[in-house]
Amino acid sequence: MARARTNDVPRRSSRSLSAIFRANVLTLFNLVIGVLSVLVLVFGEWQDVMFGLIIVANALIGIVQELRAKRTLDRLAVINEAPVRVRRAGREERIEAPDIVLGDLILLGPGERLLVDGEVVESDGLEVDESLLTGEADPVHKRPGDGVLSGSFAVAGSGSFVATKVGTDAYAVRLAEEASTFHLARSELRDGIAGFIKYVTWLLVPVGGLLLYSQLSNSADLGTAVTGAVAGIVTMIPEGLVLMTSIAFAVGVVRLGRRKCLVQELPAIEGLARVDVLCLDKTGTLTSGGMDLGQVLPLRDDQPAEAALAALAHLDQRPNATAEALRARYPRIEDGWAARATVPFSSARKWSGADFGERGAWVLGAPDVLLDAGECHDRAAELAAAGTRVLLLCRTDDGLPAGATPARPEPVALVTFTQRVRPDARDTLRYFEEQGVTVKIISGDNPDTVSAIATGLGIPGGERSIDARTLPHDDPGKLGELLDTHTVFGRVTPRQKRAFVAALQARGHTVAMTGDGVNDVLALKDADLGIAMGAGSPATKAVAQVVLLDDRFATLPHLVGEGRRVLANIERVSHLFLVKSFYAIVLSVIVGLTGTMFPFAPRHSTLTNALTIGIPVLFLALTPTLERPRPGFVPRVLRFAVPAGVLCAAAVLLAFWSAHDGTTTLVETQTAAVLALFLTTWWVLVLIARPLNWWRTVLVGSMAVLFAVSLTLPFVREFFALRPGDVARDLTAVGIAVVAAAAIGIAVRLAGTLRP
Repeated sequence: MARARTNDVPRRSSRSLSAIFRANVLTLFNLVIGVLSVLVLVFGEWQDVMFGLIIVANALIGIVQELRAKRTLDRLAVINEAPVRVRRAGREERIEAPDIVLGDLILLGPGERLLVDGEVVESDGLEVDESLLTGEADPVHKRPGDGVLSGSFAVAGSGSFVATKVGTDAYAVRLAEEASTFHLARSELRDGIAGFIKYVTWLLVPVGGLLLYSQLSNSADLGTAVTGAVAGIVTMIPEGLVLMTSIAFAVGVVRLGRRKCLVQELPAIEGLARVDVLCLDKTGTLTSGGMDLGQVLPLRDDQPAEAALAALAHLDQRPNATAEALRARYPRIEDGWAARATVPFSSARKWSGADFGERGAWVLGAPDVLLDAGECHDRAAELAAAGTRVLLLCRTDDGLPAGATPARPEPVALVTFTQRVRPDARDTLRYFEEQGVTVKIISGDNPDTVSAIATGLGIPGGERSIDARTLPHDDPGKLGELLDTHTVFGRVTPRQKRAFVAALQARGHTVAMTGDGVNDVLALKDADLGIAMGAGSPATKAVAQVVLLDDRFATLPHLVGEGRRVLANIERVSHLFLVKSFYAIVLSVIVGLTGTMFPFAPRHSTLTNALTIGIPVLFLALTPTLERPRPGFVPRVLRFAVPAGVLCAAAVLLAFWSAHDGTTTLVETQTAAVLALFLTTWWVLVLIARPLNWWRTVLVGSMAVLFAVSLTLPFVREFFALRPGDVARDLTAVGIAVVAAAAIGIAVRLAGTLRP
């Protein structure tokens, strides 16, 4: 520690304070708005600089919300981190990952991650999966002297290794440094918004230049010309769109954090909304992690079945659920049962065993893996069909093979286990059925056992199960068809789980995968959304985007609901921001080409934008909704924003030109334009806010009341430079706005971009 050779690796669940500050303050739009604010302060009136407060508001709100999300993520990430077992001064200790130092002797068991590089010292059948580093799915047997790399994980056996490289020197950290720091995964939503921002930025320079030239050419007053140009440029900027997206993601993280759900990547919330296929691993998901030993049914009376089971149960220092259930029944080993060689259990083999010398070699595993068809095989199938897990205890005199199934095993006893179905599983599965999310049950257990549990939970198609060993291995198309038409799959290997995810994705599905064991790691990594259980292995929690820290299956509906809320609401408010940008672009181009004055001042834009966008989106972006996401976010928003923006701009220009009769002042004609602008954009708000329940009706109604107050109260009217009074002029502006609003409604209906 004194030499700073500790395992100090940046946490990837959230970005640093300086990064949060830079992301919210040092932006291109903030720079543009800041420069424009200075220009207005120099050439115009201070009231027209109110739009500059957007910089402060955006930065403060964004920083506060992301700091809340950061605190939640960091706190949950600490809870999620599994302690590391080390041997120091001859004693086993549990330490946190950052406390590992160079030279530590680190102990390994099934499911544990390797956080640093090292050299194996002890190996008791230790097998390490290095697929996350090499892409090779087959586990690697490790012997003393072999090297091990961070980023891999133990899948079978036990052992220990000495840490030779820690912290940023470790292989996985150097190989994928970006994976060790905060990053935003690619998403359609963020890409679409980034595209909007990019194109608007490109338009700012030419359109802004044209507008500034026209204002300077047609105004003797330099201050009026500058403020007119600034009004158009500022309105083009969708300054709050990125802010509201960040807020919606951050609030989603905090809400899910309250339910003990760790979202390791913010855009994973979007993935939650888009999921249409949910792959569930039965054990640890539909059933709780533990199980109870049921019956031991002897097949031969001349063999010590119970003594062999007791000896097998106590082989592993880190027992799995099966071994724990056996240990509860057989707490002690009889004399003479010392193992000379062992083969640890792995999900790929589906059996484990040990050679006890004179007492022979004994194997415990899946009956349909250890034996071909026969009377014993049929009896095991009958027991499995009742929903119990069935294992076969065998004896063999041919020793234990390194990897293949033992030759000529003699059946000694059938062992049944009762699995504990989660009490909330039925209601959770019913929720997914109602929401149009297809559930696939993928398990390494006997297909009949899985089918019985699925049928008992009321899963559609649960009675028809498929043995994964019969599935095509070299035809992804055929595999995808079978996955689409069937629900329950048994005897699935870890490699097949990965192939299942790929086949479903190839058919256009957005796939979520849940799991808790090392056999789920590859599938969790490849799925669009990996969801790990908090009680699962450290390896699964490391690769998943979402971790259910309290291990509650019932949290999944809240995950999907939160994702859909965020996605639907961000799309909803995107319509508002883009309508504003498009009507500003159209106004600026027409005003620049015709050489007329801009129809409103910056303070007018501040008022209307606050009442039709700024205040409403704070509520609309955070409201509950269960709208199912639809593909095509960008074209759908454009089909709404372009015609609505053009019609709003047309109404504003018509109202402005009709009010100018040679006797009116610029402020009076601008007031008519502001009337038309508010009414058309307010109607856009009404369309976006549908369906209008009581609180949404109050929201849009209160915005209209606030605008009426602005026109009525003298000091407010004076502050915002509004001068209504000529009834004919004002009614003309209102009439133009009503016609434009009707046209917007027709255009929206024809485009079919909003749901009623």
